[in-house]
Amino acid sequence: MILRTLIGITAMMMTSTVALAEMTDAEREAFRAEVRAFLLEEPEVLVEAMEVLQMQQEQDAVQRDLAMLRDNADLIYRDPNSWAGGNLDADLTIVEFVDYRCGYCRKAHDEVAELVESDGNIRLVLKEFPILGEQSLMASQFAIAVRQLHGDDAYKAAHDALITMRGDVLPDTLARLARDLGHDPAPIAERMKAPEVQAVIDTNHALGNLMQINGTPTFVIDETMVRGYVPLQGMRQIVAGQREG
Repeated sequence: MILRTLIGITAMMMTSTVALAEMTDAEREAFRAEVRAFLLEEPEVLVEAMEVLQMQQEQDAVQRDLAMLRDNADLIYRDPNSWAGGNLDADLTIVEFVDYRCGYCRKAHDEVAELVESDGNIRLVLKEFPILGEQSLMASQFAIAVRQLHGDDAYKAAHDALITMRGDVLPDTLARLARDLGHDPAPIAERMKAPEVQAVIDTNHALGNLMQINGTPTFVIDETMVRGYVPLQGMRQIVAGQREG
């Protein structure tokens, strides 16, 4: 109410026969003094104004995200170079941009798995998004190489192992991991250097730039962008909200 009063006063001044831009210096100074006095008497107006501005900015951001998601739906939700699991015929898709060296990605891993399993009607898409240095890049190269050589099931096993792996990601630790997963490490190491592997990462990075993703994990839950870690119950609430429309 207070904010509307201030807006009304300002609007009347702006639309009066003597517009603000046409005021004399003295008239303009008097107007500013009147506004300043009002704000000093009613400082909560500034708080209300900031709340309204923040709400409008958030609404604008949601609309921009929605337009971007719809314009790039095939690359986000249906890119054949990204692993998809869960219920492939589900009514809702979650896309996760993940970096294997990200602590919050590790924290989210089990909770995302629990959400997908307990819900039963979620399709999960994983986007390799290494942004935390050379070890992150090597881990993603390994996972993509495993998928390209050995398929989706092998990729998921590698993904789960990498996200829970402790210690540095080095050529010898990746070779040991390959053997633990039942694969010959030599072809995987060679494939990691292939342009087909780098192309997947480059595509995901370009998509991330378009989506203004600068941290992991980042989720797309149906048509809602979620930047950062969200506890399991929070994700369930977002899923429910998306289904309710």
